[in-house]
Amino acid sequence: MQVTFDTCILISYHPTLIPARHLLSSVVVQELIAGAVDTSQAKMWAATAREFDKEQRLLTPNMEDWIEAGRILNNLLRGARSKNRGKTAKLSHDLKHRIIRDVLIARCVKRAGATLVTDNVKDFKLIARFCNVKIKTGKQFLL
Repeated sequence: MQVTFDTCILISYHPTLIPARHLLSSVVVQELIAGAVDTSQAKMWAATAREFDKEQRLLTPNMEDWIEAGRILNNLLRGARSKNRGKTAKLSHDLKHRIIRDVLIARCVKRAGATLVTDNVKDFKLIARFCNVKIKTGKQFLL
């Protein structure tokens, strides 16, 4: 099973090694670099991303991911009806700006056929109404 860690998992659980079967999201790397406590931490995440890219384990949004992210966000903003889960409450514009990176993460993880490990279950369950991504919590996966 291929797995990708969400940003919150890497921050909360501090895994020291990302196993060979795991993937890394370039969106997560962007969030980690943006929130780095110092330059050395930012450089470490950039180097990690380059290594994952060389190993073809870096998930980076492609054109279709961006298009699908737009569709998913549009559905969430309008409160559209999902195929299996009924009408969705309209997403606020404030939440839209926060959730766009999560939508891109979900879309890339789904495209890779991987499972996303996250403790941000509320947002990803909302996203999963329009992007059927597999989700596990950190406790389910790591403990």
